[in-house]
Amino acid sequence: MKKTLIEKTANKLVAAFLKNKIISPIPSKFTKKISEAQKLRKLCESKIDQPIIGFKAAGTGIPLIKKLKEKEPFYASVYKRNFLKSGKRVKINKSTLGIELEVCYLIKKSFFLTKIKITERNISKFISHIAPCIEIVGYRQNKKGIKSFGDLCSDFGANVKFLVGKKKKYKKFNVKNLNTNIVNKKINHKVNGNTNTVYINPLNSLKFVLNKIKRDKIKLNNDFYVFTGSTLGVAQIKSKGLHVGKIDKLGSVKVIIA
Repeated sequence: MKKTLIEKTANKLVAAFLKNKIISPIPSKFTKKISEAQKLRKLCESKIDQPIIGFKAAGTGIPLIKKLKEKEPFYASVYKRNFLKSGKRVKINKSTLGIELEVCYLIKKSFFLTKIKITERNISKFISHIAPCIEIVGYRQNKKGIKSFGDLCSDFGANVKFLVGKKKKYKKFNVKNLNTNIVNKKINHKVNGNTNTVYINPLNSLKFVLNKIKRDKIKLNNDFYVFTGSTLGVAQIKSKGLHVGKIDKLGSVKVIIA
């Protein structure tokens, strides 16, 4: 049977993902509309037989949502192969978009047994730990910039690597208005942010992701992470070397950019 365009495109993206290769840009048909990008992302993910460690929220900045005329963020799966401990080395390339500093949560696998809608009142009972996280963002394609949510969504959410700092046991930790920053130690370049830029706040972003994966009937057999979105946008990587991200009251996380 002759393969469809979406099938061919998914196969190319999956091969690039698994082999850490960069391919030519995919057809704009799959990036202009988030609905088409979602179809491609889900098809790609269905072709990958590797452990999923969690999910990321993307497009969580409300100004960006308005600018690109979208209604809400989106989510994508995060694979164990892209998960690193704080302080590890990450090699970047010309398709790397930048670096993000996020709040992440470790969610109990018991979440998959509940049938209720996740709300601000009941969400805490599903959270095990909280931690700071760095995400390196980039494409599997030879292209730059963000013209639509579809650009990011179609390419596995444009997630390259995640590095998680020391986890803290969750006790209704207030993350609604915490100062954040990330510093490039080599050139002493600093970018400041705040947790209130993340889809109102990181806990609200978490609620969004959990209800989406429940709606999509996704189930895992293990505890999992949710990465809630950048507190300072996509910060440009101006130089290689050590980058340290800090979130007030939560802690720090490090990455060595190579």
